[in-house]
Amino acid sequence: MSELNQYAEKVSAVVLAGGMARRMGGQDKGWVKLNGKPLIGHVLDKIKPQVGRCLINANRSMDAYGSFGLPIVSDLEGDFQGPLMGMATGLHHAATDWVLFVPCDTPNLPDDLVQRMLDQAESADAEIAVAHDGNRLQSVVALMRRDLLPSLQAALKTGERKVDRWFEQHVMTAVDFSDKPDAFVNVNSRDDLAELQQMPALLGFVAWSGTGKTTLLRKLIPLLKEQGVRVGVIKHAHHNFDVDKPGKDSYELRKAGADQMLVASHVRWALMVEEDQGDYPSLARMLSRLDHSTLDLVLIEGFKREPFPKIELHRTVLEKELIHPDDDSFIAIASDEPISPAPNLPQLDINNEQEILQFVLDYMKKQTLG
Repeated sequence: MSELNQYAEKVSAVVLAGGMARRMGGQDKGWVKLNGKPLIGHVLDKIKPQVGRCLINANRSMDAYGSFGLPIVSDLEGDFQGPLMGMATGLHHAATDWVLFVPCDTPNLPDDLVQRMLDQAESADAEIAVAHDGNRLQSVVALMRRDLLPSLQAALKTGERKVDRWFEQHVMTAVDFSDKPDAFVNVNSRDDLAELQQMPALLGFVAWSGTGKTTLLRKLIPLLKEQGVRVGVIKHAHHNFDVDKPGKDSYELRKAGADQMLVASHVRWALMVEEDQGDYPSLARMLSRLDHSTLDLVLIEGFKREPFPKIELHRTVLEKELIHPDDDSFIAIASDEPISPAPNLPQLDINNEQEILQFVLDYMKKQTLG
């Protein structure tokens, strides 16, 4: 049995689209458009490939939701009673041992959500697995056993409407998704939608030391700027670096014990933060420090452990093994010679900046179209 069939047999998904969306002025959130596509369309694109069957829990816009060709299930009881009622409805109609619940307004869900949720639920012998984004639980992104339906119905009859309180009655495990920046950002208001539309594309460049990552980026960034692309960069430093000079006032004040030091002039400013991030810095935390509204693209140098879209840079003269075969997040390889045997990835010429530029622009366009 293939891995995909394994999850398809065990897990069905329910997209929760039955709320009143008061903060959206009552507009059905599933049909709010992001990059020209309804939010629920983005969610279904992420979830359907991961499960065997997908249902939509909705209490209005029934014909519209029916256009997806999926079963539509309305709340077992009316009056928009909240996500717990939607979950009870999903458990009632599901046929698999496990049921995944996701909201209709979270368009960037992880491609490996089901796999990671189920693997941890089974290994922890838990009844419920809930996604954790590194800062807090995402209570409506939950995988639970279908046989919890009687317990949930009993809680609803007592007037319980708080998801977290019902979770606490069962064996629950939190699944760490802190490596997935922005995966659980949802749209509760028009401001949220505007912010989500402003999120830049992420693209990494990964290579062994000496391949020329920084040299390539120094050439690529001006070409992107000529195309009107607003570029941010995050670089992983592998040693105890410093961006200030001994003797400077800012350096001496920081070394005196300041946890944060901001230096500003009329043309630039820099914030230096003293923070122990353990053995490996958090890319998600670094991304959250950037102003997304001013960027179209964030280029990331290093962070090869992180699962985000990356290009491998390779030079045969270094005689180093290829990195991409063990990581399915790579989207291309740029080398000075054709790779043999040919990888199942686009091959670019590492010495042809125009070719790499066009690949990056095409990648950004695909991200924008969703």
